[in-house]
Amino acid sequence: MEPETIAVGTAGIVHAQFVTFAQPPHPMRLESGVELGPITLAYETYGTLNAARTNAILVLHALSGDAHAAGCLDTADGRVGWWDDCIGPGKAFDTDRLFVICSNVLGGCMGSTGPASINPASGRPYGLQFPVITIRDMVEAQRHLLDHLGIERLLAVVGGSMGGMQALQWAASYPERLRACMPLATTARLSPQTIALSEVGRQAIYRDPAWCQGNYYDGPRPDAGLSLARMIGHITYLSDQSMQQKFGRRLQSRQHYGFDFATEFAVESYLAHNGDAFTRRFDANTYLYVTKAMDYFDLTDNGAGVNRTLAEAFSEARDVCFLVVSFKSDWLYPSYQAQEIVKALTQVGADVTSCDLESTWGHDAFLLEVDTMTQLLRDFLRRVEQEQH
Repeated sequence: MEPETIAVGTAGIVHAQFVTFAQPPHPMRLESGVELGPITLAYETYGTLNAARTNAILVLHALSGDAHAAGCLDTADGRVGWWDDCIGPGKAFDTDRLFVICSNVLGGCMGSTGPASINPASGRPYGLQFPVITIRDMVEAQRHLLDHLGIERLLAVVGGSMGGMQALQWAASYPERLRACMPLATTARLSPQTIALSEVGRQAIYRDPAWCQGNYYDGPRPDAGLSLARMIGHITYLSDQSMQQKFGRRLQSRQHYGFDFATEFAVESYLAHNGDAFTRRFDANTYLYVTKAMDYFDLTDNGAGVNRTLAEAFSEARDVCFLVVSFKSDWLYPSYQAQEIVKALTQVGADVTSCDLESTWGHDAFLLEVDTMTQLLRDFLRRVEQEQH
């Protein structure tokens, strides 16, 4: 794809970059106590880092995301990034003045070290020999990336859903390395309901005969199980109202009921399509590892088996500016969970702005409410930039 075909306002043609660290004999110690190395992270950047290195923003992706957040990938398909609506010249994250970074998480399958990667000890994919990772481990790996880029302090970290968990972990673990934190449609710890939904998705993969205890890389892949897991997850990203507006009870390709068990309703066809498409770009074992990392996420656990209050988790983050965004129709991470975060931040005296927005889109609203999010994020960042100088 030639540069002149790129629409005005996009981040342009981008390409994947990679950094490798934790080389033996200096592996990275994971939260579980296991040591892992070497570790590779795939990442992309948009815009230009200024001379003072003070205009960097770290974008953190959700469960099914990757490092390709904006622009058109320099590959045959020229795929557009998952948050292209918000990253680029004149957009919420204006690349005319900001340097935006997005990496695929540790444990991912889009270029970063994960269960599908080659285990140097065996010469074969890790599979379930890959250690269980946590959100804190993902953040620790991102810290290595920033060190590689020579960025001591970020202007902001931002992410929705699992990306929001990473943003909150950044504020708890490395508050001195960021000026602002923008967690969107997220939580400080998973509820039992959300853990239950994650487990149902994992069970779909476990019960696929092709899963083979994670050792499927030389044969058929557990696509049926992964597709079903994705369908279950996708339902949680929508709301009743958005599904009614998008699909209603419309039949997909029939005028009348067929009185059989074929796919008839438009919503059924939509879920099947999304499930099948997901298997073409994602790894089933990564799905297991990343959902388990989300299940373990709990900022009231200090990592040493000792519980603390949420305010105590943010005790060192009082100098960080926060923008906490939730959506009234999000039943996966309901608004009350965002208010718990806001309350804890208020208790430690942090500068916190909170917005609980009306939307019909449910959990996916942070990606789909483009105009609202653009204005909100842009205005907040401009204030942070002004206060930085």
